[in-house]
Amino acid sequence: MKATILTLFFAFSMMLGFAQTNEKEVKIKTSAICEMCKERLERNLGLSKGVKYANLNLEDKVMTVKYNPNKTDEASIKKTIVNSGYDANDAVADQKAHDKLPDCCQKTAAPHSDMKH
Repeated sequence: MKATILTLFFAFSMMLGFAQTNEKEVKIKTSAICEMCKERLERNLGLSKGVKYANLNLEDKVMTVKYNPNKTDEASIKKTIVNSGYDANDAVADQKAHDKLPDCCQKTAAPHSDMKH
């Protein structure tokens, strides 16, 4: 009986270990401009089902997203970015969402010297 319980516990632990490593990463070029853009995109992606990590590098405007492929996919992640008002690789930002962004976060905004608001 004790051996059976230990075997089941070991098998369950192994399944949890495999589930934790079942993670994918995608890098998506965005049209984000400043720290406000970064916060907005990271928050919106962080609230998305299956997204475990989202970080925008403002220097190259690339969003790195780690996600559970059983709960979401690259297309859904891009859709979240587009629906937030930003380009995602070749996908163009949703115009209505883009127009609702602060003026400084819109693609036509003048470049910021301090990159922070």
